[in-house]
Amino acid sequence: MHGLLGWSGRHPWLAETALVAVLLAAAAGLPEGGSWWVRLPLLLVLVSTVLWRRWHPRAAAAVAVGAAWAGLLGGVWEEHLPLAHVALLVAVYTLVVRGRRGSAAVAAPLAAGFFVAWALRWYQGVDAGWGAAGFCLSVGTAWLLGEYVRARQAYAQAQRQAVAAAAIAGERARIARELHDVLAHSVGVMVVNAEGARLMRHTDPAVVDRTLDLVSSTGRAALQELRRLLEVLQPSGEGVPQPQGEGVPQPPGEGHGVPPGEPADLRDLVTRAGAGLAGAQLRIAGTADGVPASLLGLVYRIVQEALTNVLNHAGARASVDVLLDFGAPGRRRTVRVEVVDTGGDGGGPGLPSSGRGLAGMRQRVTDAGGTVEAAPVPGGFRLAATLPVNGSTAASQPATAASQRRGGRMGRWPHGY
Repeated sequence: MHGLLGWSGRHPWLAETALVAVLLAAAAGLPEGGSWWVRLPLLLVLVSTVLWRRWHPRAAAAVAVGAAWAGLLGGVWEEHLPLAHVALLVAVYTLVVRGRRGSAAVAAPLAAGFFVAWALRWYQGVDAGWGAAGFCLSVGTAWLLGEYVRARQAYAQAQRQAVAAAAIAGERARIARELHDVLAHSVGVMVVNAEGARLMRHTDPAVVDRTLDLVSSTGRAALQELRRLLEVLQPSGEGVPQPQGEGVPQPPGEGHGVPPGEPADLRDLVTRAGAGLAGAQLRIAGTADGVPASLLGLVYRIVQEALTNVLNHAGARASVDVLLDFGAPGRRRTVRVEVVDTGGDGGGPGLPSSGRGLAGMRQRVTDAGGTVEAAPVPGGFRLAATLPVNGSTAASQPATAASQRRGGRMGRWPHGY
């Protein structure tokens, strides 16, 4: 039944046409009775109520009940007419599904009375009683079926709203983490280098010029990343991911706020940060071939957050060593990132910290199915993360994606069938 109702909701006109065909088949041609020019229009009126009942359920029910009783009281047909019975049951069902219970409470007794009158006319004795009871039971069944479908629709709508709300909350958290990483790192690099330039302005103007160039390039890179993030927030049709299903935002993918993560981008990141430190080096093992863009972006954010912490807490005398191992291709391939700083004196600029950097990083790595370690080591601090390559794209999506998939079939239930 779920599949039939779902199909009817997606193809309403096909469903109505199929139902009309069933009704016409139930009529088995033009039943015997009065003049054909009276029988045929009345038959067509009963059938037509099925076609427009979705949009005008009360009027359709009134016409169906009136036509059925007119045919009975006027003696239009000389035999039993199943089409009238089906049309009345469909009318009662539709009123209940559309929430018109008051109208249904009027239409249902009239339909039941019509069925009882037919039973008394066509059956004798005990058979008439059983026939009348069976017809009345069919009206109750139509009402209960309508209540069931309406309840399922309400549940599906509530589930869609819950999934949409969770997806929006997850997207807000993701964008907040991205903004934190971009701003905290870029501002930290610019502050450290600006303070260094101020100290060197009287002794080595050439160093000042190079430092200001670095500050400028860092600011430009930050603006570029912010622009990429803001594309996600543009109105529909201007770079924003389109929803999957009703009201459900699509999880971010490549091109929607994902930071660059190629080795060249990482080298540039380490070089900019290293200008404000005693030294910085990046060692890369393996190649990025076959690693999803979303995972490369995650690696970039991990390194960026680690370098931000070094700049802000270890001081200009610290040196940092970044190791990136892309692993060997295969089903269990992993990417390992390790950032170790040494030699710091804690003389960083001490920029205000929200405390969300490491927490956001742990959340990202956990969502991707990986693990992260962050702890002090003799003379410095070490951060290491291990990320699985296979399935990382799906794992890095918001946790609401699984809920969306669970609610997908519910979202296809018909509206007003």
